[in-house]
Amino acid sequence: MVIAILDSIDEAIHIVNAEGITIFYNQIAAEHDGLQKEEVLGKHILEVFPSLSESTSTLLKVIKTKQPIFNLPQTYKNNHGKPIDTINTTLPIKVNNQLIGAVEIGKDYTKIKALSNKLTDLQSRAKGIMKKPNEVIGAIYTFKDILTKNKAFEKVKYQAEKVANSSSTVLIFGETGTGKELLVQSIHNASIRNKAPFIAQNCGAIPESLLESILFGTVKGSYTGAVDRAGLFEIAHGGTLFLDEINSMPLELQSRLLRVLEDGMVRRIGGAKAFQVDVRVIVALNKKPILCLEDQELRPDLYYRLNVFSLEIPPLRDRKEDIPHLIDHFIRKFNQSLQKEVAQIDTEVIKCLSAYSWPGNVRELMHIIEHSMNIVEDKILKIEHLPSQIFGNTLLKKNETIKPLRVAVKETEIMLIESALQQSDGNIQQAALLLKIPRQTLQYKIQKYKLKVNF
Repeated sequence: MVIAILDSIDEAIHIVNAEGITIFYNQIAAEHDGLQKEEVLGKHILEVFPSLSESTSTLLKVIKTKQPIFNLPQTYKNNHGKPIDTINTTLPIKVNNQLIGAVEIGKDYTKIKALSNKLTDLQSRAKGIMKKPNEVIGAIYTFKDILTKNKAFEKVKYQAEKVANSSSTVLIFGETGTGKELLVQSIHNASIRNKAPFIAQNCGAIPESLLESILFGTVKGSYTGAVDRAGLFEIAHGGTLFLDEINSMPLELQSRLLRVLEDGMVRRIGGAKAFQVDVRVIVALNKKPILCLEDQELRPDLYYRLNVFSLEIPPLRDRKEDIPHLIDHFIRKFNQSLQKEVAQIDTEVIKCLSAYSWPGNVRELMHIIEHSMNIVEDKILKIEHLPSQIFGNTLLKKNETIKPLRVAVKETEIMLIESALQQSDGNIQQAALLLKIPRQTLQYKIQKYKLKVNF
C-alpha cells in the first residue's frame, strides 16, 4: 500500500539503499528523466546517470554525510544524453539510528529554467543592440493608459507622476488584478530612465533557488551545471527593476536583496567579484504591508527600506464608477482583436456588472468582457452574453427556480477554480494558494472538469 501511495504522488521520488542501489523509483521520476522504471531499479545510481559523481549526486552525498539537503538545484544527463534540471530535497533514511538509505523528492524545472535562460539572454542582447530597450523588454504603458474617474485612484496616479522622476524606491500594494504593473510601467516611462531597460520579475512564480540565480547571476562552477550569467540587477543597470509579489520571496533572499538596496553592490552566486549597479527598484505586494509583516512574509528591515514612497491601488469594488469606462475600453480593444462590431451595451449589463463584487478586479473584468465578445453575434452586448457566475443571480430572480444542489455546487466550484486560475495567470501553485487547497487537489479538479489552464 505504501508503494501505491508513493507511486501516485505527482513529485519525482527516488529511493536508494546504503550502497546507492535504487530500490524505489516512481513513474513521475521516470517521466522527468526520460527513462523506464526497469532501467533504474536494482542498479547503482552512477550506472544510470553517468554524468553524476559521488560528489555531485545528492543521494550519494546524503548517504555519505548522513545529513539532509533541502531545495538544491541539480543539472545532469541521463544515460540517453537528455539534460535534466531539478530542485531536490534529499533525506537520509534511518532505522534505530542506523542509515539504511536515502530518499530524494525532485521537482523538474527543465522547461522553466530553459525559458528563464532564454528570457535572460534575449534581455541581455536587447540591452546591447536596441536603442530603446524598454520597447523590447516590456514597458509599454504610460499614465494615459490608466483609466479612472475614482478620486482615490486619481490621487494615486497624481502621486505616481510626481515620484516618477526621482530615484526613490517605490512600494505599490493592491489586490491581484488591480493594475500594479500598469502603474509601474507608467512610472518607468515617465522617468529619466525611460530609454534604459525595464525588467519585471514575479517573485512568486519562480522557485527560491532559481530566483536567486535569476536576480543576482551565477559564476561557472558555483553549483552543478552553473554557467557565467548576468542576473537581472546587472541587466537592468541604468533602468528599472520591478519585483512583483515580493512577499512571496523567501526571507533569506529578502536579506540579500536588502544588502543590494543599501549599497548597490551585486555579487553573483559563487563569485568573488562585486558589481556596482545603478537600478531603480519598484516592488509590489498583493496585500497590505501590515498583513505581510504580521504573517511573517516580509522582513521588517526590508519593509522599512522599501517604504520610501508607497502607493495603494484601490480594488475595483471600491471604484464602481470606473466600470462603465473600463467596459467601453475593453469593448474597443476586443472589437479590434476579435473583429467584432459591438457598438452598444444593454443597460442590464451595466447594472449587473456594477453589482458584482469583483474578486479578480480589473483583470477579471477584462476576461469577462473578452468572454462576452466571443459569444456576441450582433452589435449589442446583452446580459445573456455574460458568464454564468455574473448573471446567474439575476436569472434566478426572474425565473424563480432553484438548481439542484449538486449542480449548483459543481458550477460554483468550476467558477471559483476558473477565477483563481485567471487571477494567477494559469499558475496552478498560486491558484491553489488562493483557493486554500492542496495543489494536487486542484490538479485533480482541473482534470475532472476538463478546465483550461493556460491564460
